[in-house]
Amino acid sequence: MRGLKMVNLKQAILQAWKERWSDYRWAVNIKKNCPKGTTWDYPNLAEALLEQAMIGPSPNPLILSYLKYAISSQMVSYSSVLTAVSKFDDFSRELCVKSLLEIMDMFSNRLSCHGKAEECIALCRALLGAVVWLLQGCAWYCEKLKEPGGMPAGDTSLRACQVRLENLLQRAKNRALMHIARLEEQASWSNMEQALIKLAENLGSVTNQTLKSKLEECVLLAKSVPQMLSVQCEPPVQTTFPSVHAFIMLEGTMNLTGEMQPLVEQLMMIKRIQRVPAPLFVLEIWKACFTGLIESPEGTEELKWTAFTFLKIPQVLLRLKKYPQGEKDFTEEVNMAFEYLLKLTPLLDKADQRCNCDCLSLLLQECHKLCLLSESNLAALTAKRADDREYAPKLKTAENANIQPNPGLILRAEPTVTNILKVFTFTEFDHSKSPEGLLGVLGHMLSGKSLDLLLAAAAATGKLKSFARKFIKLNEFPKHISGEGSKSASVRALLFDISFLMLCHVVQTYGSEVILSEPSQSGDTPFFETWLQMCMPEEGKILNPDHPCFRPEPGKVESLVALLNTSSEMKLVQMKWHEICLSTPAAILEVLNAWENGVLSVEAVQKITDNIKGKVCSMAICAVAWLVAHVRMLGLDEREKPQTMIRQLMTPLYGENTLQFYNERCVSL
Repeated sequence: MRGLKMVNLKQAILQAWKERWSDYRWAVNIKKNCPKGTTWDYPNLAEALLEQAMIGPSPNPLILSYLKYAISSQMVSYSSVLTAVSKFDDFSRELCVKSLLEIMDMFSNRLSCHGKAEECIALCRALLGAVVWLLQGCAWYCEKLKEPGGMPAGDTSLRACQVRLENLLQRAKNRALMHIARLEEQASWSNMEQALIKLAENLGSVTNQTLKSKLEECVLLAKSVPQMLSVQCEPPVQTTFPSVHAFIMLEGTMNLTGEMQPLVEQLMMIKRIQRVPAPLFVLEIWKACFTGLIESPEGTEELKWTAFTFLKIPQVLLRLKKYPQGEKDFTEEVNMAFEYLLKLTPLLDKADQRCNCDCLSLLLQECHKLCLLSESNLAALTAKRADDREYAPKLKTAENANIQPNPGLILRAEPTVTNILKVFTFTEFDHSKSPEGLLGVLGHMLSGKSLDLLLAAAAATGKLKSFARKFIKLNEFPKHISGEGSKSASVRALLFDISFLMLCHVVQTYGSEVILSEPSQSGDTPFFETWLQMCMPEEGKILNPDHPCFRPEPGKVESLVALLNTSSEMKLVQMKWHEICLSTPAAILEVLNAWENGVLSVEAVQKITDNIKGKVCSMAICAVAWLVAHVRMLGLDEREKPQTMIRQLMTPLYGENTLQFYNERCVSL
């Protein structure tokens, strides 16, 4: 089977060569006609290309261009290329050897593998094979130097092989990969030993002392691979502090809305008890933050971790700066922590990939704004990270090129939160006037993920409770009705609905304690707080669908049922929305009983649910909240019709006769 695949590949390569296809056209044809194997790359492709390219005395430049394109576009793995290169054994064809070395130069500085464990082991074996091949090449050219006259370009080829050999062996990571290959397959190491012996035997023919000493260094490095695990090091100084890491992970996951000062005091207590040096203490905080960013689920949790990392933690460090830190300046300790963090390149690269931006650069800028870093340290750290990112995986792809990174959005959301709070503070809720100006602000907050961004920024900066309190005041405003026309009635309905939906979202995302922890300053309990405590489902909270709160005055319920059943759509003028929401569960019960007893048809029920959700989405939420509690009290065979009503209420309408921002409001359903 493998032979058949190789034949097909050779035919495709030869056809492309005969017709002089460009590398791009060739790649498109291969992707179209040659399926991938069990791994992510095209099996045998690198071997087939090199076999065809090296047929003559000099390499075929067109076929080599196909291989280079395949490497650049990740059609072939590095391991398959190295394996194919190491199969070439005619070192007398120096032009071919030169081309193979140039191909290795394309990726030898960034050897990596993504895929299954077997593919990673394949890279280890391929690297060991490539080093053996380079040693064999060096030994062959050294041997030729012994012959009278020698090869004209033998010294040049020997030097070229030595440079690549040194480049691979001087990296501890590569030697570790070779050690893994040795442990996996002992027979492959015997080839290494034979190549080392042969090179050592022929080193005497090298007259250039510099080249000879470098070859001897390469031999020593290769021989040191089996002893990698037995090298004795000094006892390590403790550099990791799991308690700091665990505490930050817990705070970022569970307590974004928590007060900042208790967090600072608890961190200082851990630091003093464990005697953690300040740079390692700050480093551990950043490591935990980046881990949280990488591991957080997409959506709201990711935004929470982003706000925690880029908004809350810099403020925490600013407060830590006020505590006595010993003789050293705290800004220097922070700078040292960032220098340690820069060495954790895989962690930073992974965070950059997840967030689609240079996370560390944004963090450095925030710390600089708070005077936690000097201008010179900021420039030096930014430059170091920029150098490291040249070898990092590319962030921009066709899929995420137009997606704005969350860290940048969160940093822009923080001043927006302050401005919105000022708007709410300076807006006088004059009951004789309709605050239409607020609708534009509220509509913008509902668009896209703006609300989640603003709430996360508010939570991280300790402003979420103030934010929620403003929403509650806004939700109370529509209770006050004076002579109003249809326009002011629409504005009043929208203010009630949007504020209600936002408060529900706050509770679902951050918990009811954000709303209930600060009681209302006035004597009366606001409508939303009452509804939240008695009617809103929450995790671990059991609602009684027969509770008196779901049974308002019968007259109000009957008039609401009649309104829902007879009107083509909900009227808005002179409607008391808080009373409507409290009456909705009882009205839904009446409709459900009528449907179950055959008084109402499916079409009539659909019309009623359309009326409920057609204008004010908060009515639908109140209805669904009660239906959820009701369904939990029923047997399995009794749940069909209530669940049908829930689905009807949760499905948005697609008509034109809806109030402003209807689609944005429906997202909260």
